Amino acid sequence: MTEEPPRKRMVRAPTGGDGGGRATPARLKTAKLRTPSSQAWLERQINDPFSAQARAQGFRSRAAFKLTELDDRFHLLRRGARVIDLGCAPGGWLQVCVARGVEAVAGVDLLPVDPLNPAAILQADFTDPAVGPKLIALIGGAPDLVLSDMAPNTTGHRQTDHIRIVSLIEAAADFAIANLKIGGVFVTKAFQGGETGGVLETLKRHFREVRHVKPKASRAESSELYIVARGFKGASAP
Repeated sequence: MTEEPPRKRMVRAPTGGDGGGRATPARLKTAKLRTPSSQAWLERQINDPFSAQARAQGFRSRAAFKLTELDDRFHLLRRGARVIDLGCAPGGWLQVCVARGVEAVAGVDLLPVDPLNPAAILQADFTDPAVGPKLIALIGGAPDLVLSDMAPNTTGHRQTDHIRIVSLIEAAADFAIANLKIGGVFVTKAFQGGETGGVLETLKRHFREVRHVKPKASRAESSELYIVARGFKGASAP
């Protein structure tokens, strides 16, 4: 997951607001060396209630609340399940898995991720053919659930960025189809307007149910959504 950098845990939830109880938007005072986009991103993080909750509760990213909501709705995480998290940095989704009782969970990312027991973490490229067997060995067998909250670094060139986004989704879907247990579930980040038609057709062939979901923790102005594919029918499904 590459949505935002790791953050230190706050001792208590942030407070503040006007007389009516509404939080007063904060503005950063030292912005001389920041670009306008960087300044806007930082101010959005400070004023975002999900980011504040993540800091207060010790989650490594606000993305933790996206998985929490998806799990509440679809019951993805359970004791005894085997889970693989693709693109797991900085570890927010791994934290949710562990907090909700999943003991056999492994994450992989190109970036280093701080340890989080009992999760196993690999720093590697999940598309490397040697990585899949390593992840499966770490969780003791085929996964019941494959998660992906990956997003590529954007270039600002719309067509190039779309190609990168779709390529990541396709790679994650290919990994899930090649490794999931029969009846398993695949969850991946996607974006509205992305060229994901081919991926969706593939998922519909291999899963009994494919849904689009936009968690409340996804910013309203963002085109981000998630694909939840349940009931894996097997890699050889027609």
